[in-house]
Amino acid sequence: MKLTVAWIGKTKEPAIQALTDEYLKRLVRYADVESLALKDESALMQLQRRARATLVLLDGSGKQLSSEELAKFLGEHQVRNPLPLLFAVGPADGFSDETRKAASRLLSLGKMTLAHELARVVLLEQLYRAFTILKGHPYHLGH
Repeated sequence: MKLTVAWIGKTKEPAIQALTDEYLKRLVRYADVESLALKDESALMQLQRRARATLVLLDGSGKQLSSEELAKFLGEHQVRNPLPLLFAVGPADGFSDETRKAASRLLSLGKMTLAHELARVVLLEQLYRAFTILKGHPYHLGH
């Protein structure tokens, strides 16, 4: 499975970059994954069109999934859809309505507001957890 995780804006905190790198390193075991820091939403939309990817936006108004439900989504996509998945974390002020409308799915990490850099790390950890669920790896252990 081809998976891209993109975010808008530069990483300011070294700790966030270290966690991002760690989860990307883990994800490579399960998927062809790449990460990209983008300048703005326009760059995200260009990437989505160029890659012909299924766009999933992290958005407070999106659907909340359990880790198992995210794993099911990834597994079903892997089987039924040849297009790569593009997960995107927006800028601090969120995505525009136009970008939201272009997405195939809006995904929420919960009702609480997270800093966008922290949301990226949470997303990466949950993607890693979802793949370990699909592969029966003990990382998840039903938590």
